[in-house]
Amino acid sequence: MKLKNGYILREVAGSTVVVPLDPNSTFGSMLRLNGTGKFLWEKLAADVSRDALVAALVEEYEIDAQTAGRDTDAFLNSLRGYGALEE
Repeated sequence: MKLKNGYILREVAGSTVVVPLDPNSTFGSMLRLNGTGKFLWEKLAADVSRDALVAALVEEYEIDAQTAGRDTDAFLNSLRGYGALEE
């Protein structure tokens, strides 16, 4: 899976935001990401599996695989809701 084209990641006033290029996107005006969300968003720039995302979180944040899996699934489900993922 990877991100669909048409979204840009920017730092604005100390926050990381994703902005859709299409004003009619179901994404809304912008999405604010925390550090973990930014990390996963950047990984999704290339075609990557869910398991690879989980492994990357475990390595980067030194958390257990179960927590990383829950966090990854929640983030991916949010992106699916916004229509931002190609699967």
